Amino acid sequence: MFGSGLSGAARFLEVDASIPFSRISGWPRSAAAGHPGRLIAGRVRGRRVLALCGRVHLYEGFSAADAAFAVRVLGKLGAGMLVVTNAAGAVNPALAPGSLVLIRDHLNLQAASPLAGAGAEAFGTRFVDMSEAYSPRLRSLAREAAARCGMELAEGVYAAVLGPNFETPAEIRFLRTIGADLVGMSTVQEVIAARQMGIEILGISCVTNLAAGLSPEPLSHTEVLEAGRRVEDALARLLAEFAGLL
Repeated sequence: MFGSGLSGAARFLEVDASIPFSRISGWPRSAAAGHPGRLIAGRVRGRRVLALCGRVHLYEGFSAADAAFAVRVLGKLGAGMLVVTNAAGAVNPALAPGSLVLIRDHLNLQAASPLAGAGAEAFGTRFVDMSEAYSPRLRSLAREAAARCGMELAEGVYAAVLGPNFETPAEIRFLRTIGADLVGMSTVQEVIAARQMGIEILGISCVTNLAAGLSPEPLSHTEVLEAGRRVEDALARLLAEFAGLL
């Protein structure tokens, strides 16, 4: 699953089919910039892969169940592993814009869960253990893949907020105090739904900017998209190498 401005990284696949979400009945569609909305079926290193180019967000008015819809479809199709990516702001100033960061854990500050409400039990227990939501095994393989590509991967905790406005400097200080290294507006709903279905998860954030109060420059979504496009090639190389280690 590719986040804002990162869908070009799907070039690591040998594409067999590419289907717009608009042609799939019932599939929620995002209007957010940087989310082209395509399901790509392909292969890499002998493995069959489904790639989701784009996602929907709570800030667009979608529910947590809508945000989890695509992952649940993949789970029903038999997917046992999910690689989820996003564009994120650096709460930890040691994380430089343009870097790729493995997600070690997350903070769900969106006041929502796809496991709440009627119908969620159709996908598994609603009382899901999230102790290791992001697979240590897959993180280890990702670090090995990065080393083979001549890259370094830091690790961090991702905080998911509602958005769509960027955070205030005071909010960033709060997030740093409670343990966040990264902040964004997505990902955790998909991860919760995937864990409910027993799917193993690797999470990767692309650091697109320093968060509010850490840089004198104003924040903009255009900057986020441009930073994502600059890192597409590195992400594609990393994912291709990672697939070869599975």
